[in-house]
Amino acid sequence: MKIEDQITAAALAAIKELYGTEVPESMVQLQKTRANFEGNLTLVTFPLLKTSKKNPEQTGEEIGKYLVENCRAIAAYNVVKGFLNLVIAPAAWVGLLNDINTDEHFGEKAVTDNSPLAMVEYSSPNTNKPLHLGHVRNNLLGWSLSQIMEANGYKVVKTNIVNDRGIHICKSMLAWQKWGEGITPEKAGKKGDHLIGDFYVAFDKHYRAELKEMTDKFMAEGLSEDEAKAKAEKESPLMQEAHDMLVKWEANDPDVRALWEKMNSWVYAGFDETYKALGVSFDKIYYESNTYLVGKKKVEEGLEKGLFIRKDDNSVWADLTDEGLDQKLLLRADGTSVYMTQDIGTAQMRFADYPIDKMIYVVGNEQNYHFQVLSILLDRLGFRWGKDLVHFSYGMVELPNGKMKSREGTVVDADDLVASMIENAKTLSEDKVNKLEGITEEEKNEIARIVGMGALKYFILKVDARKNMLFNPEESIDFNGNTGPFIQYTYARIRSILRKAEAQNIVLPTLLADDAPLNEKEIELVQKLNDFGAAVAQAGIDYSPSGIANYCYELTKQFNQFYHDYSILGADTEAEKITRLVIAKNVAKVIKNGMALLGIEVPERM
Repeated sequence: MKIEDQITAAALAAIKELYGTEVPESMVQLQKTRANFEGNLTLVTFPLLKTSKKNPEQTGEEIGKYLVENCRAIAAYNVVKGFLNLVIAPAAWVGLLNDINTDEHFGEKAVTDNSPLAMVEYSSPNTNKPLHLGHVRNNLLGWSLSQIMEANGYKVVKTNIVNDRGIHICKSMLAWQKWGEGITPEKAGKKGDHLIGDFYVAFDKHYRAELKEMTDKFMAEGLSEDEAKAKAEKESPLMQEAHDMLVKWEANDPDVRALWEKMNSWVYAGFDETYKALGVSFDKIYYESNTYLVGKKKVEEGLEKGLFIRKDDNSVWADLTDEGLDQKLLLRADGTSVYMTQDIGTAQMRFADYPIDKMIYVVGNEQNYHFQVLSILLDRLGFRWGKDLVHFSYGMVELPNGKMKSREGTVVDADDLVASMIENAKTLSEDKVNKLEGITEEEKNEIARIVGMGALKYFILKVDARKNMLFNPEESIDFNGNTGPFIQYTYARIRSILRKAEAQNIVLPTLLADDAPLNEKEIELVQKLNDFGAAVAQAGIDYSPSGIANYCYELTKQFNQFYHDYSILGADTEAEKITRLVIAKNVAKVIKNGMALLGIEVPERM
C-alpha cells in the first residue's frame, strides 16, 4: 500500500477513535511538507475542526500522537499553526522503493476489459499539401494525449479525419491537369504530398496573375480598383474551372473521381512517411468524402424531428439562441454540406464503430467556437458523449522567422524540419558519440535520430498547449537545461552506470532489506519517483502533456544533483552501493516511461 494510502487510512481511524465520527476520505488532505519545515508529508487539520471541536493545534497534536503510535509509516510529527507535519519512517521509504522497483509501469493504471473508451482525434490534414509545423504540434499533442489517457486506465482509439474533398483539393487537381505534363512522384523524385502541394501553390500563382491581368483590364475600362478586383474574382475563368471540377466530383464524374483517387493516393503515401518519422499512427482513419453524406442524412433526420429549421431559400440551420449563441448553418441552399455537417457525420460513423465514453478533438484554438456549437448539436442529436466532448484546444506554433502561408509555398515543412533536427543532433553530438567504444555509423545515425526527434518533441510538448509558442530549433537541442537531449543524456548516463555494475557482477535484489540505508537526498529521490503517479493522473485530468514533460525534467535535475553529490559505484559501503543502484535503475525506468508518454525515445548510449 502506498505511504499516502497508509496515512489516510490511519488518519480516518484516528478521527473515528478520537472524535467518534466517521468522515469521508476527501477530508484527509495530504500535501508535501514545505522545504523549511521538518517532515515529508503534511496533513491539513482545518477541514477536521468541526469534527474535533478543538483548535487546529490541539487537533494536530492528537492526530499526530495517534499516527505515531498506530501507523508504522510515521516516525515523528510536529504541528505548525494547524498543519500536522509527518516524518516518514525509513523502513516505509524502503518499502515504497521496493514497490516502485517491482512495478515496471509504476504510476500508471492498467487497462482492463471494463475500462472506459476514449477516442482521440488528431492530425486532420488536407490532401492538397504536405504536413507543416502546425501539423507537427497537432500530431505530437494528439499522440502524447493518447498515451496519457491510456496510462490513466482508458482504452484509447487514435483516429484521424482526412479532409479529402472541397475546392482546395480541386485547385491542386486542376493545376496538375493544366501544367503537370503527366508528372508523378516517381518521375519527379518527390514525396507525393510535396508534389501535390507544389501544384496547389502553382494554382495560386496563376490565379493571382490572372486576377492582376483582369483587374488592370477592368480598371482601364473605368472601374475603381476595388470594383475591378471584385469583378475579376467573380469572373475568374481559372476559379470557375475549379468550381466546375468540384461539381463534377460531387456528381461522381468518373474521370474526375479517377484523378482524385490517384492524386490522393500519392498524398497518403507521403503522409505515411511523415507520420512514421514523427512516431505517430492511427487505429482508424475517416475521410470527409464519406462522412459528409452521413452528416447530411443526420441533419435531415434532425430537421424531421424539429431540432433544426429550414429557411425560405431551402438552407437548414440550427437555432442556438437559447444557448446564448447565434444560428448555425448546416446545409446550404443548394443542399451542400459545411464543416459542421461533416463533423456530425463523422461523429455518427464513429459512434456506430465504437462504444465511445469520451471524445477528444485535438484542434487549434481558432476552432473554439466551432466545437462549442458541435457539442450542443451532438447532444441534441442524442450522442451520449456529445455534451461532454473535449476540445483539446492548442495555440499556434511559429519559427523565429514568422508565420506560415500554405498558398504562397512558405510553410515550415514537417519533413524538412525533421531532417534538419536530426542533422543538427548529429553535428552537435558528434564529439560525445565518437567517444563511445565500438560505435558503428548505423548506431551514430540512430542516436542522432533519437536525439533530434527527442529535442523537437520535448520542446513542443513542454509548453502549455493552450499557449502560442515559438519553436527555436537551436535552443531545443541544447544538452543542458529543460530540453529533451538533457533528459536523454541523463538516462544514457544511468544505463552506463548499470552496465558497469553488471560488468562487476553486481546483482541487484528485487527487494531491499527494511534496514537498507537511505540518506535525506535518497529519500527525496524516492519521494520524487513516487510523485510520478500523481503527475500522470493530473496530466489526464488537465489533458496536459506539459505536466509529464516538466515532471521528467524535475526528476532528471534532482538525480543529476544527487549524482554530483554522491558516488554510486564508489559508495562507502556495499549496502549503500546497492541502494543507490536500485534508485538509479528506477529513475531511469521512470524517465523512460515518462518520456514514452510524450512519444520520445531514450538512447541506451549517448
